[in-house]
Order: sequence, then C-alpha cells, then structure tokens
Amino acid sequence: MSSNGSSNEKFIFENTEKVKRILSQYPDKKSATLPLLHLAQSENLYISGAVINTVADLVDCHPAVVMDCVSFYTMLYTKPQGRHIIQVCQTLSCSLNGADALVDHVTDKYGIKPGETTEDGRFTLMKVECLGSCGTAPVVQINKKYHEGLSQKLIDELLETHQ
Repeated sequence: MSSNGSSNEKFIFENTEKVKRILSQYPDKKSATLPLLHLAQSENLYISGAVINTVADLVDCHPAVVMDCVSFYTMLYTKPQGRHIIQVCQTLSCSLNGADALVDHVTDKYGIKPGETTEDGRFTLMKVECLGSCGTAPVVQINKKYHEGLSQKLIDELLETHQ
C-alpha cells in the first residue's frame, strides 16, 4: 500500500476521545487536519495511507488534500522511522561549526545517509532546517531532546546511550 492514501484502507485511532476533542475545537473540520495527523503519528509512528484516508474522512475532504499537508511538513513521516530520530541542523551557523562533519560521521559509522534508517531500526538520520540554537552550534535533536555544541566524540557517546 502506498503512503498517498490510494487504497480504501482505514486507520483506527486508539484515543477516540482525543479525536472528538480535536474535532470539537474547530468550526471548520479541515482546520483539524494537522492536529489529527500529529495524533495519528504519535499512535502509528508514521503517516500511512490508511491514516490519510481516515483523516480525510474525518475532516470531509479528499485524501489528496491531506497528503498535501503531509508532504509540506517535514515532521510528518510517510514511512517508518527508527526508534531514535537524529536531526542535525543544516543551517549556516551549524554548518560552519561542524554539523556537516557530524552528518558524515554518523553516515560512516552507521551506514545510513540522511533520510535513511539503520537496518536494526535503531536510528534514522535527518538533516533539518534551523533548530533555533545558533549560539550553541552545532545542534542535534535526538527524538525531542536538544544536544548542543557537539563534537564527533560527544555524538558517539550520546548515541551509545540510545539503544
């Protein structure tokens, strides 16, 4: 099944009360699209075609409209991710302070390029836009936690703690 919602498969939310609460907050159902996608991703770990179909039904629109939203936001994933998502800031301050070398180091050490996941499902490596901590560059976000001023040695030590 493709991630673009092309089949009729449906996703069943675990937290139906939260779905109702989200929908009740918006007079125009389409405005609930992004919050519903975030909820679905928290339950399913990525946005599958089934999620797209279900959200489209809930907000009364075509699945292509939901897919447009999914494809716009880089924090919405259309394929399974690793247990630990390594996001390396690629903007100027971080690049000048060694972020590119960190990406190359992780690529060499774990055999994955940005956008890929290790075979064991442990890590997904991503290059992302500004993480908003330019003064402590280079900045890496692992899952939801920031790690600033990293060197290759420090990132190695940090990644060893993430099994």
